[in-house]
Amino acid sequence: MHLLWGAATVACVYPWASLALRRALKRRWSRQLIGILGLRLELGAGKTAPWPAGLIVCNHISWLDIFVINALVPAAFVSKDEVRDWPLIGWLCAHTETIFLARGSRAAAARTRETIVAALEQGTPVAVFPEGTTTDGSRVLPFHAALFQSAIDAGVPVLPLALSYVDAKGRASHAPAYHGDITLFETLWAIARSDGLTARLRTLAPVSSAAADRRHLAHRCRHAIAWHLGHIEALTPSPSASPTERKASGTPAGLPDAPPSAHLPTDSPNPAPEASASL
Repeated sequence: MHLLWGAATVACVYPWASLALRRALKRRWSRQLIGILGLRLELGAGKTAPWPAGLIVCNHISWLDIFVINALVPAAFVSKDEVRDWPLIGWLCAHTETIFLARGSRAAAARTRETIVAALEQGTPVAVFPEGTTTDGSRVLPFHAALFQSAIDAGVPVLPLALSYVDAKGRASHAPAYHGDITLFETLWAIARSDGLTARLRTLAPVSSAAADRRHLAHRCRHAIAWHLGHIEALTPSPSASPTERKASGTPAGLPDAPPSAHLPTDSPNPAPEASASL
């Protein structure tokens, strides 16, 4: 029902609503979904302020990640092109600023990059999951560097987010994990059976794209996220790492003293709005 309510809002309200209102509705809908699923949303401490323009990157655990991020800042997500053909969901994505990543040719990839760059230059927050797949949350996979080029070309910073899910006792929870052979229904059932599940989203210090190459940006952001999540093993370079990557490995410079960015909107731990509220 919540999905249908979202579709009705997109069909009937979006055509006449301002961009600011559409994004506010998307943020509220995402928070309502989190509330319906029984999750609490815990965001990093800091001052509330307009979200700065930039490329948002985050580790990827679940389909739920999209709504957790949208509950903080409504963003244009980069998604695989196949999602466009999914019943109802594909239509919703196509009408809520999703940027579809076409595969199969360099020309298609170039067009996608140009679309992302244009969105970033217009001040639209664009979010990507550079691991390219989901995990159970116990590790951060290497980041694909290609999409980081968009931040360089647009002249905007990269904004890393560190996401984790914990149970009522503050221990890591794998309930929302959507990876391997786990189905969507199995994930929903695991979430429903979890008591006191919390989504923790931490905003990290922005990483400048000036005078940087995309591989360095990907490496730097992955290490920042892994460090904040306590995945120290991810900071050790692989035997095949280049000399530059080996030199950059270890605790990223400045991280121990770098609190969540004061420029990012945050909240204290709050449950999502009641599901009965309007979108």
